Amino acid sequence: MTWPVEPERQTLSQLFASDPQRVDRLTLEAAGIYFDWSKTHLTGDLVNQFVQLAEARGLPAARDALFGGKTVNTSEGRAAEHTAERGEGAPESVARARALHNRMRALIDAIEAGALGDVRHVLHIGIGGSALGPDLLIDALGRDAGRYDVAVVSNVDGTALEEATRRFDPNATLLVIASKTFTTSETMLNAASALAWMAEAGVEDPYGRVVALTASPDKAMEWGVDETRILPFAESVGGRYSLWSSIGFPVALALGWDAFESLLEGAAEMDRHFRFAETARNAPLLAAFADLYYTQLRGCETRAVFAYDERLRLLPSYLQQLEMESNGKRVAPSGEAIAWPTAPITWGGVGTDAQHAVFQLLHQGTRLVPVEFVAAVEAGDHQDEAHHQALLTNCFAQGAALMAGKASDDPQRAYPGDRPSSTILLDSVDPASLGALIAFYEHRTFANAVLLGINPFDQFGVELGKQIAKSIEQEGTEGFDPSTRALIARAFA
Repeated sequence: MTWPVEPERQTLSQLFASDPQRVDRLTLEAAGIYFDWSKTHLTGDLVNQFVQLAEARGLPAARDALFGGKTVNTSEGRAAEHTAERGEGAPESVARARALHNRMRALIDAIEAGALGDVRHVLHIGIGGSALGPDLLIDALGRDAGRYDVAVVSNVDGTALEEATRRFDPNATLLVIASKTFTTSETMLNAASALAWMAEAGVEDPYGRVVALTASPDKAMEWGVDETRILPFAESVGGRYSLWSSIGFPVALALGWDAFESLLEGAAEMDRHFRFAETARNAPLLAAFADLYYTQLRGCETRAVFAYDERLRLLPSYLQQLEMESNGKRVAPSGEAIAWPTAPITWGGVGTDAQHAVFQLLHQGTRLVPVEFVAAVEAGDHQDEAHHQALLTNCFAQGAALMAGKASDDPQRAYPGDRPSSTILLDSVDPASLGALIAFYEHRTFANAVLLGINPFDQFGVELGKQIAKSIEQEGTEGFDPSTRALIARAFA
């Protein structure tokens, strides 16, 4: 494959000087979010080349297949129908998702009416996509909801479970188990320990306070969950794309059903933008073009995301799974080796903390790192407005400083500049905007995958370590390398 070619590389300052309309050309608004790629090295010529590449790589057809419920996860022979959960997809899949949402809402109504007794705490146990999405949304939007105290536990380290349960009354706790297969070892171990905690505290019927979120309802029933408290979702909804399905149950419970519906509609608005906006003015596609410019033309191995909003502090962690589990591949669906870099390493943090931790490397280090800033115009606090003004001022100043740099006679105080950044500015952090933002990142990941020639919907690389761990548990250390045997002997002596 031939990637776009720069006829002559210019600095960011030169690009602004040569094009007075650059901001207009490389900014757009979609689903209530303002996107700015003007401080990247994209040019009109490069965008046109990427548009042609997208056509050549069959992106329009791949997008139609995604929304049409066709088999886009070729290695596992199934569709990827997370968009149907928010009303954009094959009609029969949309209808099925709506029916499952209605089932979820009925259970929430019953819980709120007291059908499961006193419920003040919700212990949500999952891992990966079954935990990261709910955790992000509840942390971002649930701080003032005042409905239920929700804890999300994913780590099999018992300290995580103890920390969550320490503040909970077991007699007023609802246990939510989220697992697509209902066999995920870490999740099921945590769930069994949580049930034991409830039983030891004298809860009369711990299983009667369990809700299961799964694509394998039969396994949940075998485990002991009553069918009326099993909320299924489609097998065609992948884990890291599943927060729109019944995996979002704790979100809807914590925030209220109206908020959950707003989340879905915000995502659906971004779906429609991705489907119908022209390629050169399409937010997920422009973001993918910038991503590919830096990985393929500039050799960048990482991408940094900084949320200048405390409510979005979990966004970088969420994106790490979405982007690296989806596109961290080395072969095409055909099994052929990929001859170019695939996903960069996603990392990041929260502004302004990160400015005093990692920005030294971004400004004066030897590696070029594309930076993405995410912020909101409306504050999320009731403090003096000077707090939010300082937050946004720092955000915008960092982008300006990365681009402009600063000359100095003292090399240690010189900033080379010409460091790229993009900015995503929400009007406010509310359910609709956050739904649109997450959907934007999903479609950006998909667009990158299509242009890279990989399948973003499987994750076989996750399995090897799990298989080896199970082998150690069942068969001991025979056949393992000397280092692993020594570590096991030392830890389990």
